Amino acid sequence: MFPRLATWLLIWFGITFPAYPAAKQWPQGTTTRFYDFKIQTTRVNKLCNSNEIVTVNNMFPGPVVYAQEGDRLIIKVTNLSPYNATIHWHGVRQILSCWFDGPSYITQCPITPGQSFTYEFTMVKQRGTFFWHAHVSWLRATVYGALIVYPKAGVPYPFPFPYEEHIIILGEYWSQDIVQLERQVIASGGVPPPANAYTINGHPGPNYNCSTNGNIAYVYKIDLVPGKTYLLRLINAGLNTENFFAIANHKLTIVEADAEYTKPFTTDRVMLGPGQTLNVLVKADQPIARYSMAIGPYISARNAQFQNITSVAYFQYSGAVPSSLSLPARLPNINDNLAVKTVMDGLKGLNTKDDVPKEIDATLFLTIGLNVNKCRSPTPQQNCQGMNNGTMAASMNNISFIKPTVSVLESYYKGFEDYFTPDFPAAPLRFYDFVNGAPNSAPNDTNAMNGTRTKVIEYGTRVQIILQDTGTVTTENHPIHLHGYSFYVVGYGSGNYNPQTANLNLVDPPYMNTIGVPVGGWAAIRFKADNPGVWFIHCHFDLHQSWGLATALIVKNGVGHLETLPHPPADLPRC
Repeated sequence: MFPRLATWLLIWFGITFPAYPAAKQWPQGTTTRFYDFKIQTTRVNKLCNSNEIVTVNNMFPGPVVYAQEGDRLIIKVTNLSPYNATIHWHGVRQILSCWFDGPSYITQCPITPGQSFTYEFTMVKQRGTFFWHAHVSWLRATVYGALIVYPKAGVPYPFPFPYEEHIIILGEYWSQDIVQLERQVIASGGVPPPANAYTINGHPGPNYNCSTNGNIAYVYKIDLVPGKTYLLRLINAGLNTENFFAIANHKLTIVEADAEYTKPFTTDRVMLGPGQTLNVLVKADQPIARYSMAIGPYISARNAQFQNITSVAYFQYSGAVPSSLSLPARLPNINDNLAVKTVMDGLKGLNTKDDVPKEIDATLFLTIGLNVNKCRSPTPQQNCQGMNNGTMAASMNNISFIKPTVSVLESYYKGFEDYFTPDFPAAPLRFYDFVNGAPNSAPNDTNAMNGTRTKVIEYGTRVQIILQDTGTVTTENHPIHLHGYSFYVVGYGSGNYNPQTANLNLVDPPYMNTIGVPVGGWAAIRFKADNPGVWFIHCHFDLHQSWGLATALIVKNGVGHLETLPHPPADLPRC
């Protein structure tokens, strides 16, 4: 937790130096902030077991990175773990710094054990709640932390200044080696077991065995002053589960989504998919007591396995008896689609009207969903444990993305197109009732095509993407994240997208970087392609990403150095 005085002291008196002279094509920050990340294994005691997990600087969650809008960040990452690693700066637009975006085999090769790589980028016209996480394998399960960017000096929040602010990171925890788990799941062709626990700031909470140790040392807690207003920076760093969040007897007023201000919207509970962030104001206006802050699963897919034990933290008023029971938070049912829609309906962008693209130059129509491929293994009992003895997959426009052995960005920059093809289709090969008429005889007619297929976009193109959920295998709410850009969510709805009847909001749509495509529905997003590079677009369920629910957008250079991707850094890792 970070009281407001301590937070501002960190900003004003942290490790800061004048910005180094930069090449003129690079955005230059007013202040440069240095961080040193060491990725290493750390032993932790959770859920009655002692396990080795991968962390940054022996912290779980990892260290908070602080900055102000316009600052330049230089983070040296040294990999002391036994696994390949990269760090992605989730939500950072990486203006002219695509080389430092972080997704493995998309913008860089992994940082191998014993190797270092220095990330350098500027927070250009961005402030709010971001986070960083590993982008190799499933290391994101434990390698993550907050990135908090404050407004420029003298620029106030567009809401009452809170008494304190607190970072709340939602996560999932496995008691087994997460890299080995991913390898086993992919090799099996089936699905993983559910997480052993949900966590709040790394703590499972009192509902799990061995999580209280006879006291509340292993339960996260916020101490409250009655009558004060608190800003909670909510981050979902979970791997494969979307989560509801609520505080017993307290209202949440959303004022920011995905590091962009929103018009205030008050609700009893919120849902965050992996990769999403929300800033909420909470007023300590209840009788003195201890109240539960709880997270539980939102499960929209049919027959999905999930962890059904909620994680709890404490929202405790000064004067409350420390040993008192906490008043329970009320979470929605696990499949309450209306609760999700109600919050999404309430999200409206603050001052976004003038920037929303009204005219569109190119539209991409992307179907998203799961697949079951026919078994091709000589050992089907070991490798074909998906539905009906097939192997599980996922796709966009029925193409499962295969990561190359050399990063797409480096291949594209050097003109080596042997590692990818620029022929990702702008629409599915055929249109039909995607929600209700999708093929479902697995694996006979649910096979996906494979390929490292990318979509090339001219610089300056005003792009609209229609994201359409499909009923192949199951409909599901998919959190889709676009690297390198935020986008306006101009519409969403249930069923199949119909341009004749779709109700689009071009006045005050929210500006986001990760959108939950409604279960059995669609979402429409718009942005201007004015940042050259290779930008991953993928489902933020790591399981679905591993199965291929992704593609890459190649935005070409424009005219002049301010529209041209600079050359790669000298220490860029090699494959």
